[in-house]
Amino acid sequence: MARKHERVEAKAYFPGPKSENEAWVRAEFQAILDDWFDWRRQYRSDDPAAIEPAERMTPAFLRERERMSQQLGTLKTLMRRETPTYSPRYVGHMVSELTLPALFGHLTALLHNPNNTSKEVSRVGTVIEAEAIAMLAEMIGFDPRRARGHFTSGGTVANFEGVWRARYRLDHWLALALWIAEETGETLDVFASAHMGWARYKRLLETFAPAPEDLRRCSAVAGNPADVIRRLSTACGHDYAGPVVLVPGNKHFSWRKAANVFGLGEEAFWEIALDADGRFDLDDLERLVDRAAARHRPILAVVSVAGTTETGEIDPVDRVADRLQTWRETRGWQLWHHVDAAYGGFLCTIAGATGETGLAPAAVRALRAIGRADSVTIDPHKLGFVPYACGAFLARDRDHYTVSVFAAPYLERERIADDPWTVTLEGSRSAAGAAAVWLTGRTMGFGPDGFGALLGGMVDAARRFQREALATVADLHVLGPVDANIVCFSAARRGEALSRANRRTRELHAALGGAGEFAVTTTTLAAPIHAQQIARHVAHWGGAADDTQLVLIRCVFMNPYWASEAVRKTLLPDFANLLTRCLNAID
Repeated sequence: MARKHERVEAKAYFPGPKSENEAWVRAEFQAILDDWFDWRRQYRSDDPAAIEPAERMTPAFLRERERMSQQLGTLKTLMRRETPTYSPRYVGHMVSELTLPALFGHLTALLHNPNNTSKEVSRVGTVIEAEAIAMLAEMIGFDPRRARGHFTSGGTVANFEGVWRARYRLDHWLALALWIAEETGETLDVFASAHMGWARYKRLLETFAPAPEDLRRCSAVAGNPADVIRRLSTACGHDYAGPVVLVPGNKHFSWRKAANVFGLGEEAFWEIALDADGRFDLDDLERLVDRAAARHRPILAVVSVAGTTETGEIDPVDRVADRLQTWRETRGWQLWHHVDAAYGGFLCTIAGATGETGLAPAAVRALRAIGRADSVTIDPHKLGFVPYACGAFLARDRDHYTVSVFAAPYLERERIADDPWTVTLEGSRSAAGAAAVWLTGRTMGFGPDGFGALLGGMVDAARRFQREALATVADLHVLGPVDANIVCFSAARRGEALSRANRRTRELHAALGGAGEFAVTTTTLAAPIHAQQIARHVAHWGGAADDTQLVLIRCVFMNPYWASEAVRKTLLPDFANLLTRCLNAID
């Protein structure tokens, strides 16, 4: 079970920016290697050795070992030039230090190399995966006994998994409705049928009892999609243009990829407008749903985001869930709700922690409502501090996890095949990510006194950066609201036009990069989707919005060492002084 409700000493769980925990980490790494080598020696110990001692001393053998050592030395030298993302001076992209449990778990599983594609080759890895998924499910508010899911290579594939399952559900409901309409001659209500729900689907299935092969021919997935679209158009009396996915304008780029991969077409991804805070606009959701219903376009899924890639905003997941629940109760529409919490999912651990006060009340309400969604994407390789590549897809229960099982009949939903590959987009999947999450959960724990306390410190670091660094430097303007631990700001003098402020911000970013003291990134918000947010931000310095883009310097405070008071006392003044020097050098 995951550890709960016991305050952790976070500094014990990281290597340290100056290798402070080196001795213990070396000992644990050696213990992992010792156990691995012993495991190999002990298995069928009577079997003959494949590499004899004499062979290991031959010139050819020694030559090859020396070649490997030399090239390994080259690789190690090259990697020392890599970006030091473990340092608190790195506040750039969504990458940071790794926890020791994650490193130990990853390395242990990596050496054993189980492939979670099948229980035959991953007797332990698949069990660890199930237990780790249950930990994450409980963390976001799902019932861990009912939730289902698996680890992926990242958030992109996890989002694809959500689309795949939402399409499976919609396709089943439409296929049955089409068959009934063709059999009875009744006019097909495409929109209502596409959102009928499994309960009504089962009742209709029992009443009409169509043959499985007949339903396959009515399926745009299992049958001929061009033929099915033609028949749907005939049955409903108008041209059927296919389903749509409602995604907010702050969406991740993976959603456009999904349109391509699933053959929906980019036109099928309807953007939900953003409000002045850069979050999901509920009024626009209502408008788009009404438009979809009027145009007989089924809604494959409604997507909200918990932690946007650019600026970290958390959409009002609770209010979206309330609206969808109202439509279920008043209109009978079962609309799939997917929360893309690739970045912000682990912030759910803050609920009840001391650091919760650092989150805006709206963000807390949204995070607590993630468990009301049908499916969720989360990336442990971001705020979970585990090695790449590790994403996760979670569904609230077996019904929502079910998808086309390639080894089983199209309509077989009573059981999901035993081998995971039949229900995952990826075939081969390493158990390393699952092991990293599992060991993290068993040690630090995904509760308010474990991970919650750690991430609360990151949120507090972002707040202190605003107060003790940015606020002390003239002509810097923070993009608000700051929902969690990502701080974005621009450089602009009073009354300066946006176009000049954008140039000044780019010049500041270049100067910061040239100084080499801190690593930051930039992001750009564009109109019309961010028009309200841009206008409100430019009003901070009384400028004219003469550009359609807003350039921002972006700082992601996810390094655990920012929780150290010694680090803050040194680096926050250093950062403020650097910003001042760089701004003074800009004309």
